[in-house]
Amino acid sequence: MKYFFVLFFIVFSAPILQAQTSLTYTLEKDDVFTVSQNAKQIITQQLDGASHELTNTMNGILEFKVLSERDSTYDIALTFKDLNLKITSNIQGELMNVRAQEINAEDIQSKIFNSLLNIPVKIVLAKTGAILNVEGGDSLVVKMAKASGLEDEFSLNMMKKSLQNEFGSEALSKSYEQMTFIYPKKKVNVGDQWENEYSGKLKAENTWTLNGLTSDSALITGNSAVVMDVAEPTTTMKLVGTQQTEITTDLKSGFIQKMKVEGLSKGASTMTQLGDQEIPTTIQSIVTYAVIPNTQHKINN
Repeated sequence: MKYFFVLFFIVFSAPILQAQTSLTYTLEKDDVFTVSQNAKQIITQQLDGASHELTNTMNGILEFKVLSERDSTYDIALTFKDLNLKITSNIQGELMNVRAQEINAEDIQSKIFNSLLNIPVKIVLAKTGAILNVEGGDSLVVKMAKASGLEDEFSLNMMKKSLQNEFGSEALSKSYEQMTFIYPKKKVNVGDQWENEYSGKLKAENTWTLNGLTSDSALITGNSAVVMDVAEPTTTMKLVGTQQTEITTDLKSGFIQKMKVEGLSKGASTMTQLGDQEIPTTIQSIVTYAVIPNTQHKINN
């Protein structure tokens, strides 16, 4: 009789152990997720035997509110609730230190970043996490440029172009797709892999693996081959490298609980004042996202 029960357990539990999991976003109208983002990027350039190191550190608070659900997509309002940016150079010292909530009327950068806060842009999110469209980024850029206080048309247009590269609709789409575009189109088992890619300044070909499941979470890792191709009015940068990602997601909603992305890329950059001279360049980066405890909720209208 003992063997019968052992056999019964094995036979009837096997389908459960091998059951495939559907990894997808399952959101509802008025769901709200508040996310902390922390990033550190170290850019090292070698020129004539000397090393110049720029360190960019950024932290912010993002709010994602689900506006509506369609057959295969969600409309989501993305709002910057806080944003702090610091840039230091090992040669020139501190180049920028802006805290968006602490507006300084004497500082153009402070006024620009303060104007970014609490202005929602709309994201159209596929259930795989692909960002299909962003609305409102371009008008946000106009508002930020106006907040600078610049009046001559040429300087204002240059400011808009610079901000467009970071906060325009297309730039925001490409930037935050790194955080959202992680799911396969079909059900998977633990140990299965799938691939996707995203483009922009950072192009990445990603291979994802479902490493484990708990009763309420999925554990996913990613390995990526990346290409960085940046063309600005005064500088260009072409780098290739790799990126490793670790993610814990909530099985019920599909939204991330925490995420860490580490990258290393190498190549060359040029600067207008140095002509066509290529400068060996390395970028190391680490970005983390985490849902702030006790902030995931539904707004009751």
